Amino acid sequence: MAASDISTAGSASSPDRATSIPSDALILVPARNTVLFPNVIIPITIGRPKSIAAAQQAVREQRQIGILLQRDPEVNDPGPDDLYRIGTVANIVRYITGADETHHLVCQGVQRMRVLDYLPGTPFPAARVLQIPEPTTTSPEIEARFLNLQRQALEAAQLLPQVPQELIAALQGTTSPATLADLATSYMDIKPQEKQDILETIDLAARMDKVSRHLAERIEVLRLSQEIGQKTKAAFDERQREAILREQMATIQRQLGEGDGKAAEVAELTKAIVEAKMPPEAEGQAQKELRRYERMPEAAAESGMVRSYLDWLIDLPWALPAEKPIDIAEARKILDEDHYGLEKIKSRIIEYLAVRKLAPGGKAPILCFLGPPGVGKTSLGQSIARAMARPFVRVSLGGVHDEAEIRGHRRTYIGALPGNIIQAIKKAGARNCVMMLDEIDKMGRGIQGDPSAAMLEVLDPEQNGTFRDNYLGVPFDLSHVVFIATANMLDGVPGPLLDRMELISLAGYTEEEKLEIAKRYLVRRQLEANGLKAEQVELDPEALRLVIKSYTREAGVRNLEREIGKVLRNVAVQIAEGSTSHVTIAPKDIVPLLGQPRFENEIAMRTSIPGVATGLAWTPVGGDILFIEASRTPGRGGLMITGQLGDVMRESVQAALTLVKNRATQLGIDPAVFEKNDIHVHVPAGATPKDGPSAGVAMFTALTSLLTDRTVRSDTAMTGEISLRGLVLPVGGIKEKVVAAAAAGLTRVMLPARNRRDYDDIPASAREKLEFIWLERVDDAIAAALEAAKTTPAAAE
Repeated sequence: MAASDISTAGSASSPDRATSIPSDALILVPARNTVLFPNVIIPITIGRPKSIAAAQQAVREQRQIGILLQRDPEVNDPGPDDLYRIGTVANIVRYITGADETHHLVCQGVQRMRVLDYLPGTPFPAARVLQIPEPTTTSPEIEARFLNLQRQALEAAQLLPQVPQELIAALQGTTSPATLADLATSYMDIKPQEKQDILETIDLAARMDKVSRHLAERIEVLRLSQEIGQKTKAAFDERQREAILREQMATIQRQLGEGDGKAAEVAELTKAIVEAKMPPEAEGQAQKELRRYERMPEAAAESGMVRSYLDWLIDLPWALPAEKPIDIAEARKILDEDHYGLEKIKSRIIEYLAVRKLAPGGKAPILCFLGPPGVGKTSLGQSIARAMARPFVRVSLGGVHDEAEIRGHRRTYIGALPGNIIQAIKKAGARNCVMMLDEIDKMGRGIQGDPSAAMLEVLDPEQNGTFRDNYLGVPFDLSHVVFIATANMLDGVPGPLLDRMELISLAGYTEEEKLEIAKRYLVRRQLEANGLKAEQVELDPEALRLVIKSYTREAGVRNLEREIGKVLRNVAVQIAEGSTSHVTIAPKDIVPLLGQPRFENEIAMRTSIPGVATGLAWTPVGGDILFIEASRTPGRGGLMITGQLGDVMRESVQAALTLVKNRATQLGIDPAVFEKNDIHVHVPAGATPKDGPSAGVAMFTALTSLLTDRTVRSDTAMTGEISLRGLVLPVGGIKEKVVAAAAAGLTRVMLPARNRRDYDDIPASAREKLEFIWLERVDDAIAAALEAAKTTPAAAE
């Protein structure tokens, strides 16, 4: 072992003349990382001016020097407190000055010594010292320790690579226990502080025990290192041998003129498997299948199946790509560019992206966009992918009724393939893609299993890290995929699957929002689709408003875009014929282009007669107004309900009639009316199925209007569920219903008081047009909705 270098530039300069040092004092040379032991010869490099001056004076005067270890090797000018007190007296065997102005000492340790006191005023360290003689006592314990230590030292030396034979001979020829302990420590690879501790141990038995413990640790480390090296070499030799054999086999096959193509194909597959960076289990499976494929005849029926399986394993993106940091400001800009309105939705998406940025390894929630068709659910997913700078892939789940569509088919079947999830991952080419699970509420259940049950594992952050596709047969990590689901209604989504997702509702657009979307996005998109330029066509905003009100009735904007496309195609014909170069579309041009309006304002259907009330309804394509008509004819107290109503709505009619009967006296109705008349309740648009409890208030109001002969105000619409106690209960879809009321020209809406929490969701444009009346009980509805009686209350017929 070579001694550590102690040379660094010092700040002191060499003295011009020799300094007189008393004969009973010793010149000291500090060492940074070197400990010299008695009877050991080592080289020491010196570089500090004080150390050089000290060594040169000792050589001139043929004096011994003292070697002391520094406590902190970083100190350039050590003082007495920076040096250990115990060191070694040494003879300078040789002083060498190198060609590069370096200075080297070859020193031989003589005896341990202890510094008593330093001499003041010397240009280099010098001190009076006490030389410590080696103990010479012998005993059976010392002899036993000596034999054990000699055996350990020889074993450690033999484990070292390229050990000098002189060192082994010195260890074998040493008869002094003290010399053996010092020699073994000097050549041992331990810290300088540990060597200094052994140097300071004067008691021979204790010193030998410390050296023995250090040797035992080093021997164990050397054994493990040697064992690891042998295993590595054996593995390398085995691979080298296998490569040589394969090359020989390929040469033989080439000589015989057979197997050239298969060998090249196997070599190519082997390289591709290594480059795919699969996890150990998947790579082991791939290597196993590759060995099978290599042994198979090319004409074997299973050969193509194995090759297809290997191709799938190789093509999948097993390695996680480097992710670009999410820029929240850029994400907000992208969402605003792609979508108008939807402020709450955008805010939640920004929160989602911020959490993904701060905790990229966390388990992010699975977002589910819930809303009617055409409101931008899928395009929101594309915007999220743009904001995260990740590939986007869409998986359509509508009509999927086979579990194998999600988990894949087993390879035992002919034509087996992985499931839609793995296929989408391969298509995206990245394990951290944004995957849109479209129409998750449209999955069915067939004899092949329940696909929604298979989706439970895909959408569970605790489980999808080891998703096992039946075709692959090995786990694939889906934990870094950003899953976003879409649904129109929750009725078709099983409860456990719904529990794994965070719902974000996208309500329908108002008329003003549709107008802005049309001006900002739809017109531009249809101009490009029809080969037109912006300067060739001018669309009046009022013309767009007319298309929205009279030709479309939807929550989204898909039909609106189609109608705009139809208008622009007519313009494209004129420009293509050369009859004009610029066209302005005004409201008067819409009817000739699109035909007569398809939808009329429902306010025209209202008639001011008793028994007719205006309700508000929610539909999958947005809000709508609903007329409840009640009539009576002579009979025996029967109740007839028409208009294709569902069970819940039929029960609302019965509850409303029971409530009217219960309050007949209070409302001024003769109880005999119910016994001698049949009551007929009808909801127009009989071809359209209707259901839900939210028409209870309108039913009660229509029946009360009929039986008290008081008309319902024509400017008022209402919604709310009723109880038999006369309470008005909250309902859903308030925003869509209120927007529909405003669009229909109504000026008053009556809503359940417990729906005040939904007031902030109503667009400002609708709130400005309407007066809101909040209902606690049905009495509030009667007081606000019915006009004053013109005649006396109806009597029994």
